[in-house]
Amino acid sequence: MLTPEGHDLPMTMMTLNGAADPIAAGVTGPTRPELLYLVHRLPYPPDKGDRIRTFHLLKQLSRLASVHLACLADEPPEEATIDALRRYCTRVEVVRLGSPIRWLRALGSLVRGHSVSEGAFSAPGLRTILRRWTRETRFDATLASASSLVPYLQMDELRNLPAVVDLIDVDSQKWLDYAESARGPAAWLYRTEGRRLRRLEHDLPDWTRAVTLVSEAEVQLYRQFRAGGTVSAVPNGVDLDYFRPSPGADERGCVFVGALDYRPNVDGACWFCREAWPEIRRRHAEARITLVGRQPVPAVRRLDRLAGVEVVGQVADVRPYLAEAAVAVVPLRIARGIQNKVLEAMAMGKAVVSSPQALVGLRVEPGVHVLVASTPGEWADLVSRLLNDRDLRRRLGTAGRRYVEEHHCWQDCLEPFGAILGLPSAPDVPDGIP
Repeated sequence: MLTPEGHDLPMTMMTLNGAADPIAAGVTGPTRPELLYLVHRLPYPPDKGDRIRTFHLLKQLSRLASVHLACLADEPPEEATIDALRRYCTRVEVVRLGSPIRWLRALGSLVRGHSVSEGAFSAPGLRTILRRWTRETRFDATLASASSLVPYLQMDELRNLPAVVDLIDVDSQKWLDYAESARGPAAWLYRTEGRRLRRLEHDLPDWTRAVTLVSEAEVQLYRQFRAGGTVSAVPNGVDLDYFRPSPGADERGCVFVGALDYRPNVDGACWFCREAWPEIRRRHAEARITLVGRQPVPAVRRLDRLAGVEVVGQVADVRPYLAEAAVAVVPLRIARGIQNKVLEAMAMGKAVVSSPQALVGLRVEPGVHVLVASTPGEWADLVSRLLNDRDLRRRLGTAGRRYVEEHHCWQDCLEPFGAILGLPSAPDVPDGIP
């Protein structure tokens, strides 16, 4: 049962009791550990960065433990979403964050000297659920999906449990990067948020079992402001069966895939279409670029007025748009961690042109797996070259696919999480995804 908009009592009371799918779970019997997994957004469908990681991590952990999933949501979940999560969880409860009161809490957190993020993800209803669950279940460990959930781990009921925080990225750096490109009150707000999150991130090793990040580059950044403690890189993977080459597709033009309401994606798409695309279009009069992703903001929608630019927006399946493109472009000027959009394009055998910032978390070799561009002139030259050279596109696509097969299989990437959480190894059983 959902509560009215603006309230965050247990919004679903969707407790899904009973054992998880035994094949998906992998480990059975009375010695199965109990794991509390706190997620800041519904981990299904896995259609954007944080959801992709949290969903695949949920699958992996369900092989090792009985997972009790408590998560927050911006929108009411569909029944199919809950059914998909039930396969991997002993219990699931979802608390909806009502928009008006959510931002009042965010403002209150800012005024009290904390980060906006902590306030924006604060929900009394979730605390109520966690208190009840800890009375009913003796948990062996807790895992939180983001720094914004740290206050829950410090509740009296959870304080003494072994805890791991999957920061994924050094989020504070993202806000500090935003501040560098902003002015006035926005710059102050971004800088303040970055500094307060940095303080929170700095203190985590003092009381957690471990902190995890998505790449060695993020670990190195974290170590610049905090030495000591267990800090591990656990990279993202890509679904190699879902994202695979489509032989015979009629390739033409370019594609950019990413959430079109996310600031780095908006900035990158707008910069590319206004600064680099006109020259590409001058050289290739019939070329088109499609922008594919959820909830395009007005600045992105206005790009549709430019010659050869098509704003597609949200789609049920991005694969046909990738398959039909000759070149996948990733022109991010602000980027953290590992870019799933790069992995997915490479998995589909696409020729990728990327900014250096979007490749920091990967071990790709420029010129072998991807092409790298920074200036508008470099972008125009490399994209034009690929549009003219099918053989080069094939070589890059083949090498890219081989790279993700060797380095970004989800199960291999996430395997260290079991030891980090202190969970026993899983037996060799089939994965539970149909």
